Amino acid sequence: MKKVRVLLFLSFIILPLLVVFIPNKGYSAADQVVYVIPVEETVEIGLAAFIDRSITEAEDKGADLIIMEIDTFGGDVKASKMIGKRMHQTDIPIVAFVANNAASAGSFIALNADKIYMTDDANMGATMVIDGEGNAADDKTVSYWKSAMRGAAENTGRDPIYALAMVDKEIDLPKYGAKKGDLLTLTADQALEVGYAEGIVKDRAALINELGYEDAYVDYAKVSVAENIARFLTHPVVIPILLSIGSLGLVVELYSPGFGIPGIMGLSSLFLFFYGHTVAGLAGKESIILFIIGVVLILLEFVLPGGIIGLIGLGAILTSFFLAGSSIWIIGLSLLIALIVTIIGIIILVKVFGKRLHVFKKIILFDSTSTDSGYVSNKNRTELIGLQGYAMTTLRPAGTVVINDERIDVVTEGGYIERDQKIEVIKVEGSRIVVRELPTKHIK
Repeated sequence: MKKVRVLLFLSFIILPLLVVFIPNKGYSAADQVVYVIPVEETVEIGLAAFIDRSITEAEDKGADLIIMEIDTFGGDVKASKMIGKRMHQTDIPIVAFVANNAASAGSFIALNADKIYMTDDANMGATMVIDGEGNAADDKTVSYWKSAMRGAAENTGRDPIYALAMVDKEIDLPKYGAKKGDLLTLTADQALEVGYAEGIVKDRAALINELGYEDAYVDYAKVSVAENIARFLTHPVVIPILLSIGSLGLVVELYSPGFGIPGIMGLSSLFLFFYGHTVAGLAGKESIILFIIGVVLILLEFVLPGGIIGLIGLGAILTSFFLAGSSIWIIGLSLLIALIVTIIGIIILVKVFGKRLHVFKKIILFDSTSTDSGYVSNKNRTELIGLQGYAMTTLRPAGTVVINDERIDVVTEGGYIERDQKIEVIKVEGSRIVVRELPTKHIK
């Protein structure tokens, strides 16, 4: 028993020392280190956060060179600017390796690198800015993007005319397949010719040899599970889906007894929205706290009269979304889509499943005031049909008659009946009693 205690004591001392002194990387301080960062799929805020972390890791590991391996058709303007800014903040030389496509935002990222290399079949260009609906952006946004592209080219000593031609259709460069009305897309040979590439290589290994790092240790930035999830959750297509499920689920849950599936779905969707934007470095504590305050205020609205607290709560929730998002335009459009989906969803649920779902029985009256259901709006005097009396007032055509000493409001068939004239009831339609004049005058 004593030996076991001694061994346990030594293990608690030796194991931490092993963790400290055993190296956790595959290269020594004397090695050259090349750090490869993939720039793939859609350029969005999640990718910007990943590249920021990867460059920081490269700095911490003392990397001598960063290779950004680009294969993307573009994405968000704000995310692209964030990536370009981070690239200029590091002292480590950065080489952009266009393995396939560097379209739109991808070309902007490549232009922010110190050097650009491409494969034989790679392309770079066509950086037209579009809005969330796929249409050309407004002049203000286009002007901003043109300025960004020009700056990226000039900062690395490249002729900005080609960068501008990738954005502006009015620039005429027919030699490179970009006549007036077309956007410029450079092939590898064309990029090399105009100084937008330093060389053409077969693959990454050939690039590393070309740069003189054939003996260097090559390290790779790996996308974590959280970053993969964040990239998915911050995608412009996914955001409105999350907000739509969240709003529809919570609206249905508000009128449901207890807490069930709609509420779980709604809260889960909103949690994923904030989680993705938090991992991407967009949503801070203030946006989450503001959202929680908004929810609490809306719940208080159910017990406190007035309506002002509920409006303040709704405003707090909407503000929290805008604070967490990367773009006012994307969040605004996503909230509009969520509102439309919620309205349509509730209408469908009411029309198709309304009578089957208990939730809607609390807010919608499905009963009809029909006779079959036991509802009677007026007493039906069908027993008066065929009875005779006399006109107490002149009927023009409405008036009062006396039948069996009972005064009754009636109407004629449309004619005029004088006072004291004898009448007969010919029809009863609910509260409407129709009489007809008889030839014999009543004698008092």
